[in-house]
Amino acid sequence: MKTRGEILKNHLKAETSPYLLQHADNPVDWYPWCDEAFERAKEKDLPVFLSICHWCHVMAHESFEDPQIAEFLNRNFVSIKVDKEERPDIDSIYMTVCQALTGSGGWPPSIFMTPEQKPFFAGTYFSKTSRYGTIGFGELLHAIS
Repeated sequence: MKTRGEILKNHLKAETSPYLLQHADNPVDWYPWCDEAFERAKEKDLPVFLSICHWCHVMAHESFEDPQIAEFLNRNFVSIKVDKEERPDIDSIYMTVCQALTGSGGWPPSIFMTPEQKPFFAGTYFSKTSRYGTIGFGELLHAIS
């Protein structure tokens, strides 16, 4: 069982990307794209949540700064944040995945995948709660976990 301090750890504090550093104080236990994140997902048998963007503030404010959503993400997923400007290779791959799975794309791509990097669900922006016939991010996390 994690202690509260472990739940609130965030692995972006040492990053150089101004975008990633903006999320270094989120309550989400973000990892940058790295082997450690995927190894942790394998070890804990958790799916990976990948968020790719550059200056995507709305979803960050609505969901990633929300303590309840962050706590659920931290318990049930390994979360990875990627700056699309610094990693256009990852952005390109997973935008293609998003388009293939949903028929469209956009930012921020939200990708759910196995620890082996096999995507199984994708979308773009999810509002915090369901509206206009679209599932909210919190409900989506519960459904996927």
